[in-house]
Amino acid sequence: MVRIDRVVTRGGDGGQTSLGDGTRVPKHAPRIEAVGCVDEANAAIGVLRVLAREDAEADAMLARIQNDLFDVGADLCVPGEAGARLRLTDAPTARLEAEVAAMNAAIRPLTSFILPGGTAAAAQAHVARTLVRRAERSVVALADAEPVNAAVLRFLNRLSDHLFVLGRRLNDHGALDVLWVPGANRGDPAR
Repeated sequence: MVRIDRVVTRGGDGGQTSLGDGTRVPKHAPRIEAVGCVDEANAAIGVLRVLAREDAEADAMLARIQNDLFDVGADLCVPGEAGARLRLTDAPTARLEAEVAAMNAAIRPLTSFILPGGTAAAAQAHVARTLVRRAERSVVALADAEPVNAAVLRFLNRLSDHLFVLGRRLNDHGALDVLWVPGANRGDPAR
């Protein structure tokens, strides 16, 4: 178990922070950027949980995802062999795939691209999805420079798919989806 005795350490006042192995790095380092993007996505999912709290199944899925995202952050925070015990496995990704398949089976087929909207919970699912995509891009950039656990990339990729489908589920199984109408506003200045 982790014990945190102090929140204010002043260790980052000079623009550096510590990785999980104690290495000091600039706060703008690609690894710190990736960890920060994962944290942003997790916070957005926290808001989504508040908005979707009446849906016990969605809340349970999102609670697992939040814990998994913290595991992703731990994996990224301790590079090299020192972090071997923290490495994410493909089990969370497999669970996401199963959940996506189950949700998608109960949702009407897509007839157009979807605009973020509908219910507040569905709109927040799209916000979380875009932040997961940003986290994924930052981890890909990190992987170009340093070794990264490939299971992390697979998980983030699948998670954005999961949030897309969950957004549709939260839109009354697609009935409240806001559909894109290509060129709808090109010809009419009043629109």
